[in-house]
Amino acid sequence: MKLTIHTSESAPATSRPVLDGINADLGFVPHLAASVAESPALLHGFDGLRRAVAGIEPVDREVAGLSTGVAVDNHYGVAFHSTLLAGLGVAEEDITAMRAGSPPADERQAAVYEFARECVTTRGKVSDATLDRLTATGATQADVLDLVAECVFASLVGVVDNLAGRVDLDPFLQPRAWKPA
Repeated sequence: MKLTIHTSESAPATSRPVLDGINADLGFVPHLAASVAESPALLHGFDGLRRAVAGIEPVDREVAGLSTGVAVDNHYGVAFHSTLLAGLGVAEEDITAMRAGSPPADERQAAVYEFARECVTTRGKVSDATLDRLTATGATQADVLDLVAECVFASLVGVVDNLAGRVDLDPFLQPRAWKPA
């Protein structure tokens, strides 16, 4: 199903304030957000999760998002989180490894990556060993639950991306376009 990439002018009236808020926060409206504007319910949920996960430690959030994107075959999310990780200074070889389905070299990032992948692929039945690796890096119970929120958000993006047969990448994401290995 090809989804319309709405603008604030073309979106349903109840979606317009949300798109305007996203634009005010980010300086633009990502194609993924614009593509769900046809459904005010989904757009409001998307925006609520986007705002909720914004407070998570940035590298942890983007690593979890990238791991989830790879796990759910989400080309938009992989490109998006790869781009943000590069902007956060994460080593290019670590980003490449994660995009290929392998954990990065950094211990904390690897623990977050494995947790997110297992959280998504097992539908939350994360092993004690994986949780122990994550908490050994200093992650608290709140951190773990925040990462669950990011996994849910990234999974939502993946479902929309896959339903749409791939949402068109925003121009700034195109250099990080991804195809599964």
